[in-house]
Amino acid sequence: MTPSENRPSLPEVHRSIKIPNSKGFFSKMLAYAGPGYLVSVGYMDPGNWATDIAGGSKFGYTLLSVILLSNLMAILLQSLCVRLGVATGKDLAQACRDYFTQKVSFCLWVLCEIAIAACDLAELLGSAIALQLLFSIPLVWGVCITA
Repeated sequence: MTPSENRPSLPEVHRSIKIPNSKGFFSKMLAYAGPGYLVSVGYMDPGNWATDIAGGSKFGYTLLSVILLSNLMAILLQSLCVRLGVATGKDLAQACRDYFTQKVSFCLWVLCEIAIAACDLAELLGSAIALQLLFSIPLVWGVCITA
């Protein structure tokens, strides 16, 4: 018995959506644009906005090379995740669970939780800074409102 027995981890949401074939170019484009829009929203959170504005006001255009490198790295990581999913039918967490030992999988899980907490913290602080800039709300109250 293998750990996952080729079962998806979330069977209620693990399915494909049929893309319309006969409705024309724009309906097909909209079918692909929906998931693309959802992914792009993940990159434009308040933490990113606040960081980008602060970095731009302090350093001007000197950080454009960092933006280029980080976008290329994001494209690489997204394409690798897609290739993993197409080749194995598993997401990254399922592949880690199936191909690594339990100790390594636990360490990867802890590191993932730390990364998620750091990302959430950046979004929380970015929203609080945005509230302070827009409405002159103190930072502490902005954090409370956002939380």
